[in-house]
Amino acid sequence: MTPPAARVSYAVRMLPRHARLLINAILPVAAILLGSCSSTKTGLTPGPGFRKSLQEALIAAKPGAIIDIPEGKHEIDSPLSLTVDNVTLRGKGMDKSVLSFKNQSTGSAGLSVTANGFTIEDIGIEDTKGDGLKVKGATKVIVRRFRAEWTGGPKETNGAYGIYPVECQDVLIEDSVVKGAADAGFYVGQSKNIIVRRNRAEGNVAGIEIENSVGADVYDNVATGNTGGILVFNLPDLPMKGGRQTRVYNNQVFANNHPNFAPKGSMVAKVAPGTGVMVLATAEVEVFKNTIKDNKSYNVTILSYLTTGNPIKDTGYDPYTEAVYIHDNAITGGGDAPEGRAEAVAKAAGTPLPGIIYDGVVAPGKTSGRVCLQNNGDTGFLNYDAGNGFKRPSRDLKPHDCTLPAQKPITLSFAS
Repeated sequence: MTPPAARVSYAVRMLPRHARLLINAILPVAAILLGSCSSTKTGLTPGPGFRKSLQEALIAAKPGAIIDIPEGKHEIDSPLSLTVDNVTLRGKGMDKSVLSFKNQSTGSAGLSVTANGFTIEDIGIEDTKGDGLKVKGATKVIVRRFRAEWTGGPKETNGAYGIYPVECQDVLIEDSVVKGAADAGFYVGQSKNIIVRRNRAEGNVAGIEIENSVGADVYDNVATGNTGGILVFNLPDLPMKGGRQTRVYNNQVFANNHPNFAPKGSMVAKVAPGTGVMVLATAEVEVFKNTIKDNKSYNVTILSYLTTGNPIKDTGYDPYTEAVYIHDNAITGGGDAPEGRAEAVAKAAGTPLPGIIYDGVVAPGKTSGRVCLQNNGDTGFLNYDAGNGFKRPSRDLKPHDCTLPAQKPITLSFAS
């Protein structure tokens, strides 16, 4: 029987000359294009040279490559980096394929990525001197079934962030775990179109933080044992301003009462131990269908940046919180042992603090910050009148018994 390749070659030779020339010109280009779209797998061998082999694979990777991390705990003594688009790092499980930076001798971050189309899954990173995973300036970031942990427990000397996408667009973080971060476990900053879902944040200063970002859905997560559970911030002195449109829903936010171990001078060093959900200096935030309980300072707190006492030099920064809709949550317990700023509030308004507290600071010329509350059970509400030095704290719920338009769900550029 004539081989298929020979039959094709014969058929091509029988075509007119101009057709043969066209086919011969197209075939090499098609081969290149098909090759660029295909996935290639790179397997690595555990052992003393593992870090070198892994970094070489990251450098040599072509778009579409899959780099397999074998099972085992692999010692890494210096940072790793990736600059190639559309690369996947895939292990055998977040507790099975582990990159250990316990003996890291140089650098700070574990893995730094500046590439689009990046995926990491089923891998653990432990004990980095700085951030566990940092992704900067990328479009399409997928982090799933990933773990970042400092195995010695919460310490000021731990790295700041576990998972840290910044200046990114279309970010999906799911089914992952971060423990022990000295700033935020899950942090997404100065980014657009974000989904953070089905994760566990435990033993960090901030469990999950959305900062100076536009369009975020944070749902089906567990935040417990942190200093603060879920934080939605806008901060000054950053290139991207005007963060807004965040939905926080279907989360379990409970017993976030760990002492604050952030380095002095950082913003999260001011977060009171016992903070459940904090909304600060941002707009268009919807908090709904969460279970929020037993956070000893505040279960939910809404405040202006002016309340922090930090000076503002950024003339383009808006320090006010506006358009916050908190509804249909189960909020219980907590507020019974306030610390930090919450302790000062309690001295003015009494203990225990109610489930939802608001500093009452509104922008000049406005009569309301459009804070609306609906269907949060029997939880109380306090406007502690921070703008007037706590002179007229009010526990009256009715002025905030209103509704706001629901925020739209986030859609990503890829199937989520």
